[in-house]
Parts: sequence; structure tokens; C-alpha cells
Amino acid sequence: MAVIKLDPEKKKMLLEEIQQHFQQERDESISVFQAENYLEFILVKAGVYIYNQAIADAQTFMAEKAEELFVLEKQYKES
Repeated sequence: MAVIKLDPEKKKMLLEEIQQHFQQERDESISVFQAENYLEFILVKAGVYIYNQAIADAQTFMAEKAEELFVLEKQYKES
């Protein structure tokens, strides 16, 4: 699976959040470069698991919706 590509604005927001997290949780300042490396590591290592879970969730959702269609089916009654 290819590395997840992020919209530049979303990537910038995530990098800022990573920097804030390190500052608040670890009392450690990190550069944008360090935040980018951390984000890249997470996307590469965890991305496939997150993607697969999203696919599984979508499959479950679609199966539930398909099941709802059977409830709407009309039954033919002979008179």
C-alpha cells in the first residue's frame, strides 16, 4: 500500500498538533522537520491498519444497509 497522501492544509494542521502534543505531554519542543518524520512514521507503520479498519467498518455499514432493503421488499399475495 502506498503512503497516505495528505492535503497540505491538513498536513500542516497535523504537524502543529504533533508539536503541541510533544510540548504538552512530554514538555519537549520539536521542529517541524521532527514532526514530519514522526507523522511519516505513523502513516507508514499504522496507516495500513487504519485503512483496513476503515474498509471493515464500511463493509459492515453497507451490509446493514443492504439488509434494510430486504425489509422493504413487497411480498406477492394471491387473492
